[in-house]
Amino acid sequence: MSRKKFLVFFSWLLSAAAATQAQTADPALMAEIHKIRAIDNHSHPPRLVATGEKDDEFDALPCDPLEPSDSNTMTRPDNPQYLAAWKDLWGYQFNDRSKMHVQALIAKKTQIREEKGDAYPGWVLDRLGIETEFANRVALGRGLDAQHFRWVPFDDALIFPLDNSGVGSETPDRKFFFGRETMLLQRYRGEMGVSALPQTLAEYETRVVTPELEKQKQAGAVAIKFEAAYLRSLDFAPVEQPDASAVYAKYARGGVAEKAEYKRLQDYLFRFVAAEAGRLGLPVHIHTGWGCGGYFSIQGADPLLLESLLNDSRLRGTKFVLLHGGAVAYTRQTAFLLTKPNVYADLSEQTWLESPRRLSQVLRYWLDWYPEKILYGTDLYPTGSTDIDWEEIGWQTNDTARRALGIALTGMMQDGEITRPRAREIARMVLRGNAIKLYGWSEKP
Repeated sequence: MSRKKFLVFFSWLLSAAAATQAQTADPALMAEIHKIRAIDNHSHPPRLVATGEKDDEFDALPCDPLEPSDSNTMTRPDNPQYLAAWKDLWGYQFNDRSKMHVQALIAKKTQIREEKGDAYPGWVLDRLGIETEFANRVALGRGLDAQHFRWVPFDDALIFPLDNSGVGSETPDRKFFFGRETMLLQRYRGEMGVSALPQTLAEYETRVVTPELEKQKQAGAVAIKFEAAYLRSLDFAPVEQPDASAVYAKYARGGVAEKAEYKRLQDYLFRFVAAEAGRLGLPVHIHTGWGCGGYFSIQGADPLLLESLLNDSRLRGTKFVLLHGGAVAYTRQTAFLLTKPNVYADLSEQTWLESPRRLSQVLRYWLDWYPEKILYGTDLYPTGSTDIDWEEIGWQTNDTARRALGIALTGMMQDGEITRPRAREIARMVLRGNAIKLYGWSEKP
């Protein structure tokens, strides 16, 4: 076959493959999908605040102070999904974004927020069809009631106990982030009554790390969260306790640790925290894939870097959730990591960055592998904007997730991979059933 004929044939194969992808979701299946009350595995909902008050706890490492990054097509204000969100949530009656109409919209939102009071965040979730939302926050707060919200605290600070000025100097973003982590560790130590850094690693583990994890569990945490990819690479190598203890003892009294030495301590502490989380029945959520900020290392957020950690036989009792499923660069790698018996992935962030059609392709691939290990997630967060805030982000991400799921399952039905009853079953698994099993809950009648 000549090169020209081969290229023509290859192009035909690609076209044929594209044609087998469902272009739209089966209407009856979509109707079923919209009825399912979802469990949101990952989000950053804001607490209610008084006039002039600021919520500084919706993320341990907030992105808004960073150097702005360019928005992609799906996250720009002119995304038609936001117009649809206004209509569905607030009864917006227009097809434009004129200044006068948007001002009326903002007034309507303010009115509803005031009328609902502390019940407002739960009211929004009810409108989105979300039964329970995992709130990734430093602490919960006003309006985030136990009926709708479950707490997922941040624990990166526990693996960076030394002077962080060296690692914080690597990029402007990390300088800001490590300042936040240092303050958070001081907060945790304060909660434990530990005013000064313990002088030995064993003492740090028994007086700070384990008690803080136990305290979080007692306070209602359903999992713990690591944003480590914003701070360093995800390659947490195996390190023995004596080696880590020597590094800790060398710098506990002061001084800036050499990067390679400090990494060994971090690597050890990450596995120690993961083991303790497993003992307490707390799944470990890990940010993977794309992250905000112009200095973010996408290569360092490759979930394959976690493979030695996920293969550690001592951590088989710990369940790991690859948040964002390696979005957007590493979604295929994520599918293979799901072969590990204690590894799961969610759709969060992809639901914000990707179109329903594009996300359906990722979902189709994952569902061909392990439909029992895929979790729904929005990654909704407060923007600080009056017209497109966490409510609209939640609507858009929820709409994207459900439509993508419908398109993927429709394609699987059309290709004879699954029956219609199985498609309905998988939809329920992804939107809520898998989370119920993972976190050991019982299904409500």
